[in-house]
Amino acid sequence: MAPQHGRRRARIAFSDSAAKQLENITSEAEIHALDRALVVISVDPDIGNPIPDDTTGPQLRQYADELEAVRVLYFVTALRTVVVVAYIEV
Repeated sequence: MAPQHGRRRARIAFSDSAAKQLENITSEAEIHALDRALVVISVDPDIGNPIPDDTTGPQLRQYADELEAVRVLYFVTALRTVVVVAYIEV
């Protein structure tokens, strides 16, 4: 029997400012929490809430996990294959 393939995950990319924020995260717990949030977003890019009043370019979205204390602002490319992280808060 052929293996079942699930839906393809979106690739995660970081804006320059998010990449700098990522460099400043040193706690293993924070890295783990952020990694979990990014996996959730890559599996379902629509999971975050649209940010109101943002009408420019692609729709900016916010994903927040209160349990892990992580907040990620991101947008999804037109083909839905790449999630671009704009801001990280851990």
